[in-house]
Amino acid sequence: MASDLSFVEYVCEQACLAGALSYKKMFGEYALYLDGRVVALICDNQVFLKPTAEARALMGEIVEATPYPGAKPQLRLGDELDDCALLKRLFITTALALPIPKAKPVKRRTV
Repeated sequence: MASDLSFVEYVCEQACLAGALSYKKMFGEYALYLDGRVVALICDNQVFLKPTAEARALMGEIVEATPYPGAKPQLRLGDELDDCALLKRLFITTALALPIPKAKPVKRRTV
């Protein structure tokens, strides 16, 4: 079951990060980006945060689950979605803990 766009927009609004948090549709689901880093996935109207030690320290009860079959376990958010300040801290903390994505090489055309 694919996630609803309205749910994705709700999560982005709840995070109170204005334009810094964006989303992109991928394979029928969504990826959330902060500062160019994928910080979370939204699958089946559930939010899965990238697992970092920093995010674990902020969360009370930790629930790990896989967003789709074959994926590595991630931190599934539940009540954290209702706490704007906590959700914002979780996204920012996760983004800062993740490596900066490498720039893709420019493809040159040969004639």
